[in-house]
Formats: sequence, structure tokens, C-alpha cells
Amino acid sequence: MSIFKGAGVAIVTPMFEDGSVNYEQLAELIEFQIAHKIDAIIACGTTGESSTLTHEEHLDVIGYVVKKVAGRVPVIAGTGSNCTETAIYLSTEAEKLGADGLLLVSPYYNKATQNGLYAHFKAVAESVKIPVLLYNVPSRTGCNILPETIVRLCKDVENIVGVKEASGNISQIGHLAAIADGAVDIYSGNDDHIVPVMSLGGIGVISVLANVAPEKTHEICRTYLDGDVKTSMKLQLEAMELVNALFCEVNPIPVKKALNLMGMKAGVLRRPLTEMEPANSARLEKAMKEYGIL
Repeated sequence: MSIFKGAGVAIVTPMFEDGSVNYEQLAELIEFQIAHKIDAIIACGTTGESSTLTHEEHLDVIGYVVKKVAGRVPVIAGTGSNCTETAIYLSTEAEKLGADGLLLVSPYYNKATQNGLYAHFKAVAESVKIPVLLYNVPSRTGCNILPETIVRLCKDVENIVGVKEASGNISQIGHLAAIADGAVDIYSGNDDHIVPVMSLGGIGVISVLANVAPEKTHEICRTYLDGDVKTSMKLQLEAMELVNALFCEVNPIPVKKALNLMGMKAGVLRRPLTEMEPANSARLEKAMKEYGIL
């Protein structure tokens, strides 16, 4: 059974000017997402600035999201680490807090071998009972989870059920789909690849775009899953300029700026991330206006 099908939002972590977490605004963002048909909420992913949250903050945010969502949609907690023991700690605590599933990024900096990746993910997944999604984003981690390793993990470890594929390598994703034999739930990790990945058998997206356009992102997935590929493609193409603007600087710099422009009070970024360059900010604002969300 898939954790979810459709559009999951990799939700931002809103912050006050002093950099502390703004939980009241996080509640508002959650309600905005659910009111606009989001299919799942992913807390403390890359977009949630998990890399600069303390362990205490990380778990507090996960617990808060679970409590506020209150079972209305699945909550998936980002609990990956480049340290296996840290990932086990965060994962077991997230399970206790009531998360419906986990998202485990490949270990970064260490650059583990494929056997090392297998051992790492197997150890973390076997420490919990809830379903696990792998997260392949080699542009950030310096480490690519090969299709054969993903399939092996999904077949060998009962609660490893799929992958957020953000390699951007459609050939690699196609190979994964070809050898998966139905054992892997594939989610696009890139908003410009939702329809291409779904055309290879993917069942949705874990999305940055959904922070500002949850219903439109949901509709890209829903129409595809309903068999209306033409409408899904149209919606994907209509979003492309905004998607490109949302990634003209490293995520989540632009999406926090976009939410602030919408009056959603996402607040500041934690260092070493900084505010958008003026030219990129103007490009983002223009794309948002053309897309009709500003």
C-alpha cells in the first residue's frame, strides 16, 4: 500500500526574524495546504531547512505537523542523516510522534558505496515499523542511489516502499521503473519532471511548487492518475516558468521569498542561506503574476 498518491508538499519551516521557528505560521501553512487539496505533507525535508535545525527543533517540528494535520493527510517526516545512528534516532522518535512515513536522504559527504547505502538504509528502516521512502538527490549529497540498490532495498526490506527520485536523470528513472517489477513507488523529486516521471509509472511528486500552488500541483497528478494525460501535460507546461524561477537560486531561498510575497510569512532563512538577489527576485515575482498566484 502506497503512503500516498498525488502531490505531497515539501513544506517550508517558517521562521521569525531571529531565526526561531514560527509555529503559529506553520499551522496556517498546513491549513492552506489541506484546504487546497494537498495529498501529503513532508516535514523537515530539504525545503524545511532540516540541515540547520537542531535535533530538538527537528523533532518538535515533526511533532507539531503531525498534531496539526490530525490525520487529514499523511505526514512524512524527513529523518535522514549522513550518520546511521543519527538517522535511527530521528526515525524512531518521529515514529513515536505519529509520523505516517519517513523520507531518508542518502548519506551526504561520506559518499558511501552502494553496499554502504544498502546497509545504512536497511538499518534505519528496520529500526521502525512505519513505511520508508528513500530520497535520491545526488546534486546535493554527492551520492547516487543506483536503481539496482533501490530495487534491492524495496524487495529485501518490508517497509522500504519507494523513492523520491530527484536525480533529474530520466534515463536512470526509466531504468529503475523497468527493473522495479512493481516493488517501488516512484515519486518525482523535481517539479519540472512530474509528468515525465508519471509516464514511467510514477505515482506522484514530492513538491516545492506545491508550497505556493498546492491545488494546481495536485491537479497535475490527479488528472494524470485519472487517465487525462493531455490536461496533466497542459498543467505541467503552464507551471514551467514558475518552477524555473523557484529554482533560479538554491531551494528553499526562492520558495520562501514567494510565500513572503503572497503574505504567507515564511520569514527568514537560516545561514548559510541568504535572501534572493534582486534580479532573481524580480524574475520570481513576474513568474508568480503570470501564473496567477500574485
